[in-house]
Amino acid sequence: MQIKNIPFEIIGIENIEPEEHTGVTGKALWKTAKRGDFRIRIVEYSPGYLADHWCQKGHIVFVLDGEFESELSDGRKDTLAKGMCYLVSDNAEAQRSFTKIGAKLLIVD
Repeated sequence: MQIKNIPFEIIGIENIEPEEHTGVTGKALWKTAKRGDFRIRIVEYSPGYLADHWCQKGHIVFVLDGEFESELSDGRKDTLAKGMCYLVSDNAEAQRSFTKIGAKLLIVD
């Protein structure tokens, strides 16, 4: 990853108005800051959230609170809890998220 042409900046991402994204079940609230080719997001999944799509985009995902399951299109499933993270590159493995109890994530992509 190369981060280019982005000057030093402090972003109050918690103060950004959230966008609601409905899943197959539940919802996700996104607070998004875009800079250059990057998105920095705080994403909150409601309890019972299941993503409505398989994502091919690369991510760095860090769990701030709660717990969620990352399911890969080949059937593998991994549970991530507070303090854990995963990384995946663009078009590497399609993934989607599910949470029973809800989760709050920091995502850079």
